[in-house]
Amino acid sequence: MELIATAIEDAFVIEPRVFGDDRGFFMESWNAKSFAKAGLDLDFVQDNHSRSSRGVLRGLHFQNPNPQGKLVRVTTGAVYDVIVDLRRSSPSFGQWVGVELSAENKRMLWAPPGMAHGFLCLEDGTDFLYKCTGFYDPSTEHSLQWDDPAIGIDWPLDGITPQLSDKDRDGTLLADVESFA
Repeated sequence: MELIATAIEDAFVIEPRVFGDDRGFFMESWNAKSFAKAGLDLDFVQDNHSRSSRGVLRGLHFQNPNPQGKLVRVTTGAVYDVIVDLRRSSPSFGQWVGVELSAENKRMLWAPPGMAHGFLCLEDGTDFLYKCTGFYDPSTEHSLQWDDPAIGIDWPLDGITPQLSDKDRDGTLLADVESFA
């Protein structure tokens, strides 16, 4: 496995070791010892799985208090996955990172606690999986405005009209978010 640093401190794109031949492939998507050896000593308490159609935009979600770290990947289809740093003390506060995750490239993204997270589905029938370091707590869940010009996320929207939930359509601007320390 290879950890690829991003512009956000402590956030990584993860390239797993994939063993494949004409029969298919094998890879470890999670191994506590391997991740700890690479510097990510994580305890996960919840796994989530969503399926979405092309054009669905989910996020940008975060919990405050009770933030969750998330290890995310795609098993079918493709997404453009985005995190925004909401840690006020971070040198990358308010900055975003986006990466394509797909069944084909098998990449994962580690989003440490203190990030807003969201994704745009690029293909119908996309299955998105995430392991979380904290339990889902609807009383502390928030949505950061997905198209806040102060953040300036360059979503790949060519030919796509984003499909949003009411919560995501009415997200909070970065200037109004209660950030993390």
